[in-house]
This record gives sequence, structure tokens and C-alpha cells, in this order.
Amino acid sequence: MPVGWEEHAAGVARLERSYAALPPGAPVRLAKRTSNLFRGRAQPGPGLDVSGLAGVIEVDGDVAEVQGMCTYEDLVEVTLAHGRIPLVVPQLRTITLGGAVSGLGIESTSFRSGLPHESVLEMDVMTGSGEIVTTKPGDELFDAFPNSYGSLGYATRLRIELEPVPAYVALRHVRFDDASSLSEAVAGIMESGEWDGQRVDGLDGVAFTPDELYLTLARWTDEPGPTSDYTGQQVFYRSLQQRTTDRLTVHDYLWRWDTDWFWCSRAFGAQHPLVRRVWPRRLRRSDVYWKLVALDRRFGIGDRLDRRAGRPQGERVVQDVEVPVDRLPEFLDWFDHEVGMRPVWLCPLRVRREGADRPWPGYPLTAGTTYVNVGFWGVVNVGPDAPTSPRNRAIEAKVSDLGGHKSLYSEAFYDRDEFDRLYDVSNLTRVKALHDPDDRLTSLFDKVVQRR
Repeated sequence: MPVGWEEHAAGVARLERSYAALPPGAPVRLAKRTSNLFRGRAQPGPGLDVSGLAGVIEVDGDVAEVQGMCTYEDLVEVTLAHGRIPLVVPQLRTITLGGAVSGLGIESTSFRSGLPHESVLEMDVMTGSGEIVTTKPGDELFDAFPNSYGSLGYATRLRIELEPVPAYVALRHVRFDDASSLSEAVAGIMESGEWDGQRVDGLDGVAFTPDELYLTLARWTDEPGPTSDYTGQQVFYRSLQQRTTDRLTVHDYLWRWDTDWFWCSRAFGAQHPLVRRVWPRRLRRSDVYWKLVALDRRFGIGDRLDRRAGRPQGERVVQDVEVPVDRLPEFLDWFDHEVGMRPVWLCPLRVRREGADRPWPGYPLTAGTTYVNVGFWGVVNVGPDAPTSPRNRAIEAKVSDLGGHKSLYSEAFYDRDEFDRLYDVSNLTRVKALHDPDDRLTSLFDKVVQRR
């Protein structure tokens, strides 16, 4: 149930009291125990109390008022009761709406609806000065907020667009024998919104090998029929290779990747039939696996196992990058030779906003250009050079060469000048000075590169 405006006001008041309780000049950060980030951070000190900002305030037709720390899992539960969903629902349940807007999010509807911040109509932001600022598209603060990762403040309330959805999603898994053919198909769907005469409402895919790639075409439908369940013994990503059509409820479609964290649950044995039978269904979800990864990082379990098995030292390669659709074949070919990690996720997108060449300064994708997000998450055993992150640094350079951009939820290794150029830090710094004159919020570079 929605929390209502009175409870929202109480949550904001609690947040403001926690800000006032910080020592003068102390850094401003969130007192938040969970995260979907994949980069280490310095141990936090006292933080802002956002515990009262984790719900949906109200739903009114095709618009919802949502608190900044509301997870998409909780948001979708409320909006589905109204027959609606946000225009873009990121793949993992515990991503928060505020996090997806300030740190970017993406999913299969991004080919027609852009990124989550593009369906925000208005938001309230607590800035570094402790002020709650209401901002709308076209305001400097609003336009600089996407990809700012808390360096401009934290969203406390967001008014977002919703879209009606029926009960089911019909899927087609279309195989391609090379990346060039897949790229051509993506470009065609982006222009027509159709494939083989049928409407496409959701579009993503998986590249298993250089000659086995799939696009999954989703179509919203009310047509009755049996549905698949990938929260049990079956694993969703494997179904792409096993069947050409499928049907899911809208709820299960939205979280199809969360149950096994795409394919990453196999690292914990959760896809082995015997392990899966005893692994509780309620614990087959991304936030559980994330906690296991955090334990591994804390105690170096994977590194110890590699040494015991005689494997070279591993470099963690966890990235999402956007490359122009016509450069996708070149990137995947380079990636196979230089990194060698498969499968990879493919998610086409185009920014929804028009009127400027690069309408979002902090993540300057070019308007009118189709990009494909390539997601890859794992460890590459590179040997003694692993601590210098050679594969990650090479990926950053290649993506820039191809006219693409890299998401910042994971490690970044750019030098200061390159980072400032790629993410228009001069604009970010100017806006930050207006709303955080005492510089109490950690800068974007310090957050994502220096891990502060």
C-alpha cells in the first residue's frame, strides 16, 4: 500500500534531523547498509537517515509519486495493482528509484523509453547544503543529476510516468549467427518498432559465442495461456537456447534476470540441479548473491581458491558499456580476443530526450543514436598484472575509441583529465558549487575512481 503524504513528510523530517545532527563540515552521505554498486568504498561515518523514504506515496493514473529509497521491487508491487509499471524497470529488485536516476539504469524497454531519469517529471533533492530543492526537466540541477551518484545530493521524492501493461508477456528468442546480423536487426527494430510484422515492446539479448547470439523480443499481451516459471528449477538465460517462444507473467518478466543474477548465480553453485533443490527459492535473488560477493571480497576467498588450484591471479571485470550499434560487432570481436568472457548481455537503447545533441551532460549519449549496452560480469585470470587492472583499462580505452560510454556503478580507472572530459565534470562542478557551497558531498571522481 502507498505510504501517503503524511508519512512522506515524516520521513523527510527525519532526514533533515539527521542532517542537522552531523558535525559541522562533516561529509554528507547516506546511512545505507545495502548497495548495488560493485566498487569498494571507504568506511562511512555518520550518515543521513533515509529509513523513512522507502515507499510509494501515491499512484494517480499514469503518474506515481515515489520516495527516493523505494526499491523497484516495492514500486512494481504497488503499480502492478493499478495495471501499470514504470517506463523502465532495471533488472535487479533492490535497485532504488533514486539510485537508478542518479546512477543510471537500463532494461529491455530502453530502446523506446530511454533511461529511468527520462521519465521523471519532477523530483525533490536534498543538496549538500541541507536544503530540499524541487527541480524539473530543464533545470540545471535536474539535468546534471543523472550519473551524479550522490555528488549533487539525494532524491527524496520523484514524480514519474507509468505505462499500462496487460497480464502477460509473449517472448520470441531469435538466433543470429554473427554480431553484424544482430546489429542490423536491432537497427531495424529501433526504426519500425516491429519484427516480422509483430510489435516489439521489450528488446534485449545475449551473446553466448561469436556465432550464437539471441535477441529476445517481448510483446505485452492479454492473450491467455500457460506461463513459464524461472524461479524454480529452470534458469531463464538457458531457455534462450532451448526454445524459440515463451510466455511469462509481467511480474516474472520484470524479474527474469534477478533470480539468477543473469547467469552469475552459477559461481555459487545455485544452478546445479542438486544445489538448486535445496537452495530456498526466497534466497534465489540478486541481493543474496551480492552479499556473497561482498564476503568473497572481504576475505579473499576466490583468490585463495585460485592459488590453491594453481590458476593465475584473477582480475575482476564487472562492467556495463554503451557502444553505437554499428560498432557492436567490432567491440565484441575485440572483447573476445582481449578479454574472452562469455556470455554477455545486450540491451539496445536510445535517449528519449530531444532538442540537443547531447541532452544529458553527465552521460553524454548522442540524441538520435542507437547504442547497445554490453554487460559482462566475472573474473579473468590474468596473472601478476591483475592488480593493475589491465583488462578494465583496455575496455575503457576501446569504448572511448568506438564513441561509446561506460557506466560508473563498478570500478573506473580513468585519469582525472580523461574522466573530466568524458563526463563533463566542468558542468557538474559548476552546478555542485551552487547547491553545495561548502563541498560536503563527495565529488564524482572521488566516488567512482578514488572509491571514497
